[in-house]
Amino acid sequence: MENLHITTKFIGEWPEERLPELQGALGALPRGGVIPITLKGLGWFPNPHSPRIFWVAVEGGEALRGLAAGTEAALEPLGIAREARKYTPHLTLARVEAGSDLAPLRRAVAQLPLVEAGSFVASEFHLYESRQGAGGSIYTKLHTVAL
Repeated sequence: MENLHITTKFIGEWPEERLPELQGALGALPRGGVIPITLKGLGWFPNPHSPRIFWVAVEGGEALRGLAAGTEAALEPLGIAREARKYTPHLTLARVEAGSDLAPLRRAVAQLPLVEAGSFVASEFHLYESRQGAGGSIYTKLHTVAL
């Protein structure tokens, strides 16, 4: 549960000595207050026929889309390229190993009624460092910005 997060921007490798620049850019983002979040619907990336990720959809409306777009704009001057794909907020529930037989699971998920997994209010966002560990990614919170 502690690794669940909604990514607004994946940054990739970043030099530690430039961390203050990154924190400053994120801290200067315009903020419109808390963001109501609803978790509703399940899906697969890139698609259900050759899945790599199983996820639950995140609905955060224009406020969440605005935060993601603002993050893209704020980080571009630092040399961080904009994402070419459309922003699709989600919580990753599982990563799928290549060659896994997921046909029974895909059929079961397809037959479920719309899954509503709850809601909450986001009052801050965080900059995380991600490192690969023996059991998957390990996330360390580096910076917090109030919404």
